[in-house]
Amino acid sequence: MMVKVGSRELELGGEHLTELRDSNDIRHDFDALRARMAEDGYLLLRDFHDREEVLNARRAVLRKMEKMGKLDRDTLLEDGVMADGSRTLFFGGTNEDLPELLDVLNGPRIMSFFDELFGEKSLTYNYKWLRAVGKGDYTGAHYDIVYMGRGTHNLYTVWSPIGDISYAMGGLAMCLGSHRFEELKRTYGTKDSDWDKVNNYTDDPLVITGKYGGKWATTEYRAGDVMIFGMFLLHCSLENTTNQYRLSVDTRYQSSQEKIDERWAGKKPRGHF
Repeated sequence: MMVKVGSRELELGGEHLTELRDSNDIRHDFDALRARMAEDGYLLLRDFHDREEVLNARRAVLRKMEKMGKLDRDTLLEDGVMADGSRTLFFGGTNEDLPELLDVLNGPRIMSFFDELFGEKSLTYNYKWLRAVGKGDYTGAHYDIVYMGRGTHNLYTVWSPIGDISYAMGGLAMCLGSHRFEELKRTYGTKDSDWDKVNNYTDDPLVITGKYGGKWATTEYRAGDVMIFGMFLLHCSLENTTNQYRLSVDTRYQSSQEKIDERWAGKKPRGHF
């Protein structure tokens, strides 16, 4: 099976692309989860969020998009089919108009998980990175640290699909072992997106593996799944090759005792500047 990863078409199960492994077998063993994170650089947890709560949040996001005229009115709302001329949408901010979504992202289930993972009280950034990715679009390979590196580096991204995401719709892909690419961490990984005017490292996933090694991995996702990873794991997305919006949201979690990147905190986070 061939899938579009960034700007490349790669064979799933071939030389450059494999399947992600999930960590549901150790879901409640936090020592094992910390060890798995150190080993793999990520945790894929299936059915982490309550599926019905995620689907309820999906409907709320799609209703907002429908009011904006971004959905095909001759199709079911739940399908999220793009209207003619519509493109990728980014809803970065506190998303206070979407309480159904915030109930999932700020709720006791996920906050108690990170309390256990950190071994102390955790917090989440007020800013949420909600995206509706349209046909033909994808995210290039990058470290998250370049976008939020002014606080603690002991910070985790949680990527939550807001709906079921097939290979064709373009879910997340991770570069296995890239959290140990010391040369890349010393160079690109020390940059600040605002100060240094940097963005994605590359749109070509084989540029990474050709220079540093590793292998790419992806999977299909269902509403309720999460990908959790640190600031130094290279990741990108598959291209959305369908006419349906791919809805997903990035959120960040850290210990409440460590320094926070002020761009993303507070009632009105300033964001990039």
